[in-house]
Amino acid sequence: MKAVLVKELGGPEKLVFGDHEVGYPGPGRVIIEVKCAGINFPDTLIIRGKYQFQPDLPFVPGGEVAGVIKEVGPDVTEFKPGDRVVSGTTWGAFAEEVQGFAFNTHHLPDEVSFQDGATVLMTHGTVIHALKDRANLNEGETLAVLGASGGVGTAAIQLGKVMGAKVIACASTHEKLEFCKMLGADVLHKYTPDNIKAALKDLTGGKGADVIFDAVGGDYSEQAFRAIAPMGRFLVVGFASGHVPKIPLNLPLLKSASLTGVFWGNFFRHYPEENKRNIQELMKLVASRKIKPVVDEVFTLSETRQALEKIEKREVMGKIILQVN
Repeated sequence: MKAVLVKELGGPEKLVFGDHEVGYPGPGRVIIEVKCAGINFPDTLIIRGKYQFQPDLPFVPGGEVAGVIKEVGPDVTEFKPGDRVVSGTTWGAFAEEVQGFAFNTHHLPDEVSFQDGATVLMTHGTVIHALKDRANLNEGETLAVLGASGGVGTAAIQLGKVMGAKVIACASTHEKLEFCKMLGADVLHKYTPDNIKAALKDLTGGKGADVIFDAVGGDYSEQAFRAIAPMGRFLVVGFASGHVPKIPLNLPLLKSASLTGVFWGNFFRHYPEENKRNIQELMKLVASRKIKPVVDEVFTLSETRQALEKIEKREVMGKIILQVN
């Protein structure tokens, strides 16, 4: 079968398109014929050797697929060949077939297309865990989203509104903010590290944001934290800016606020049943169109390099999808 291969760590230009075999499914594993694969920011890290989990070379990148079960391992009873599924694989997804974990593979409702399934699993799976399990976001609270036009940012806007929050979308251009408005954001802010603290205070009547969703990091994080509400929750989701910030610990003390890590990969490995409930809830929201997946552009498998380059340039609004089979 055909796959995108990492034979040498580096940028998208190092990727090789060639033949690859997934082997037979072992215990707790399934083989999935890939229909669509989602591309996410962590994929730009794993090909460079900078992700939290790192496979041995050579490997196939890609952590999110929608497709059809081809084979199941000897102890897998929840799935059978022909089932429509989505799966979080960590790596291996940019291929015609992938071997996935049964515990992070989920039935895809007939009402949800393969493209929509691959659009929401990782981004919205991360966000529902962040807002529900980690932040305990309540109806009527204010949610500020940094990097609001990207994959997890758009998911945070959508799920924040479903959960009844007032959503402040923070992005770097007017074009991105108009996109966030289309998704349902209540308030828009064109942010810089210098203006985000004052803006979040002003936009909340001086109180500050109850929950801050930060997938950007860098120079934005500390200034945003300085505008959090008392008893607020600051969600550390990622570092798309490329810089991991340091926040003085006197700030959580003075604010009576929490710094809360969000790592979906850790969650689905250690709490598979809780994750399964989240994904089932998420798929119901997609099937009922309460959440509408947002696709920026669709590429073919052989165009993976161009797709990853677009993410690295921060030119994406919504999600990038690979159409495979």
